[in-house]
Amino acid sequence: MAFRRRTKSYPLFSQEFVIHNHADIGFCLVLCVLIGLMFEVTAKTAFLFILPQYNVSVPTADSETVHYHYGPKDLVTILFYVFITIILHAVVQEYILDKISKRLHLSKVKHSKFNESGQLVIFHLSSVVWCFYVVVTEGYLTNPRSLWEDYPHVCLPFQVKFFYLCQLAYWLHALPELYFQKVRKEEIPRQLQYICLYLAHIAGAYLLKFNAWAAVFGVTRLFSLTLAVLAIGFGLARMENQAFDPEKGNFNTLLCRLCMLLLVCAAQAWLMWRFIHSQLRHWREYWNEQSAKRRVSAAPRLPARLIKRESGYHENGVVKAENGTSPRTKKLKSP
Repeated sequence: MAFRRRTKSYPLFSQEFVIHNHADIGFCLVLCVLIGLMFEVTAKTAFLFILPQYNVSVPTADSETVHYHYGPKDLVTILFYVFITIILHAVVQEYILDKISKRLHLSKVKHSKFNESGQLVIFHLSSVVWCFYVVVTEGYLTNPRSLWEDYPHVCLPFQVKFFYLCQLAYWLHALPELYFQKVRKEEIPRQLQYICLYLAHIAGAYLLKFNAWAAVFGVTRLFSLTLAVLAIGFGLARMENQAFDPEKGNFNTLLCRLCMLLLVCAAQAWLMWRFIHSQLRHWREYWNEQSAKRRVSAAPRLPARLIKRESGYHENGVVKAENGTSPRTKKLKSP
């Protein structure tokens, strides 16, 4: 980024230039959108990038509240927050993870995994805090029946829709980051698996109007699975509108519910299997390493060979006696 100190420059618009300056490029694009807010001619277009679109006034008992539904303009908003996420990714990498990894003196492989895990930890922690705030303020904690009552949820509150858009933006930004971070080829399939898995779940929940994910994202997988079964398997099954009507946003049919539940159960089972398999592999490597160390320490040491030396000591390649004189050489008798 602009505040990062570099000792090497690259040709303009070359591959290395884009990789090392992608956060700066994203920052310039975001800055152009923010500058557009200052002028009346471009303000309306700039708001398409920053704020969620398709707002609808919903009458309530006391007054009116503003809700939102989805549409093609959401792609513009998601694109803007993809650049925001790229900038935040670079800030976290530069000022937190790089400083920690320098102190740990990690190898190249461990350094790559440390950066990946560090970014995910920070993202999930912030998602948990944000998710808990949405749960409390929107009343999902005190009234969990609102997750399936009045389905389909054609219009979402501002916080719920903005949460979805930011989650989609984060996982979409992870795709170009595979190129920017120069991820090794053997690591790309593994990372693509969970990135696409997150995108499929969040986009499916957003497009099919099941907002249970917004209430439980970032919480434990067991609670996510339990709530999904409660909301989709039991709550929506008791609703009266069981007809398939995409125009009205109604996907509450037996086939859709079964597909969603199978997707959730399969995903949670796959993630748990990968977690258990990874833990067992680490434990096996650890015990093999410990047993190898024990075998090395228990192996008997061979006694050192005794070297027979002549009496005296060596000086300049000549053997001398203890009194400093050279030993006498025996004269050979002539025949």
